[in-house]
Amino acid sequence: MNESQRNWYLIYTKPRNETLARTNLERQGFEVYLPQLAQTRRQRGRYRTVIEPCFPRYLFIALNMVTDNWSPIRSTYGVSRLVTFDGMPAQVPHELVEQLKQNEDSEALQRRPEQIFNPGEKITIIDGPFAGYEGIFHSLKGNERAAILLDIVGKNTLATLDIHSLKPVSNQ
Repeated sequence: MNESQRNWYLIYTKPRNETLARTNLERQGFEVYLPQLAQTRRQRGRYRTVIEPCFPRYLFIALNMVTDNWSPIRSTYGVSRLVTFDGMPAQVPHELVEQLKQNEDSEALQRRPEQIFNPGEKITIIDGPFAGYEGIFHSLKGNERAAILLDIVGKNTLATLDIHSLKPVSNQ
């Protein structure tokens, strides 16, 4: 089959079955791509790094519209359906898939820009006892902690919080 005639399409998977769908489609000889990234999640009071799909419930599949047999796709374990618009399979720009592949690190995970706060930057606390409060980023305290200035009862107070519980204030 001529590689240049293949296009990328979207597969919609069953919930949390992206990896199962990818494995089963690859066993059938299909070329599939599942971009993943490392996420820090709080589980049982601790932060852990977990590998998750960039696009939950979606993966990419390279197919030739004329020569490939598409019928086994919909009955593959883990697959819910091929994404379509107006009855036509949703074609994904080749450049998008290539860009995602080029953004991978040595472990085939998507590289994410480090979330770096600048001193004086407004932040919102999204987790913990101060969730919902806004403050001002002061400085980093190691790899996982940050010093934050909080306005408590009209006085700026320096608090040290987990860096994962912070996000920049959105300018809306």
